[in-house]
Parts: sequence; C-alpha cells; structure tokens
Amino acid sequence: MAPHFNGFKPQGLQHKPSAEVLINFEEYEALKLCDYELLTQAEAADLMLVSRPTFTRIYESVRRKIAKAFIEGASIVFEGGNVDVVHWYRCAECEIVFTLADDSAQCCPLCKSIEIKLNN
Repeated sequence: MAPHFNGFKPQGLQHKPSAEVLINFEEYEALKLCDYELLTQAEAADLMLVSRPTFTRIYESVRRKIAKAFIEGASIVFEGGNVDVVHWYRCAECEIVFTLADDSAQCCPLCKSIEIKLNN
C-alpha cells in the first residue's frame, strides 16, 4: 500500500542537505509490516507474496536507506515500485491491514480471526 504522503524532510539543518533518499513502495510496505504492524519477516513475506529471502533483501534495503537519511540529514522521498494490490483488508480483532492471495483462507494472517473487512 502506498503511503498517504510523499516523504519526510529533516528539520534544523545548519548545512546543505545531501541528496534525497528514494524509498519505493515495496520497501515502505516491508518496513510498515515488520516495524509498525510487528509481523515476522515470514508473515510479511507471505502478505507481500514474495519469498522470505526476497523480503529480507527489501527490508534490509529500506532500513539502510532510512539510516543513511538520518545520519546525512537527507530528505526521504517515496517513489513507485512494483505495486499491484487490488484488495486490502483490516482485521476487526488485531487491527492489522493486510492483503490476501486469491487461494488463501479468508482470515487474518496474524490472529486467524475471520472478522475481516475491506480497508477503504
């Protein structure tokens, strides 16, 4: 899911900021799932429909980019990526937001609740 804002800019710089750090939507989603939704990398990989090693590469990439932006005082800008998600759901029990593969069980991948709704 794409963020609802374009990025971040550092405040109070006393020198010229370095170049922008570009984060694509897959990286944003990986960070959101692991560090915000508190899913394991295996759970997040399943939700993103990628292998665990691929997820790990995406996740490590976004964390390195954020560290670079913080250390260098660079702006973070969100850019495109390989995004093709049709339906997002929200669990009524644990409130995570997730996607479901067409052939998966219609339940929350984290708590297994069947009380899920489309997240508009």
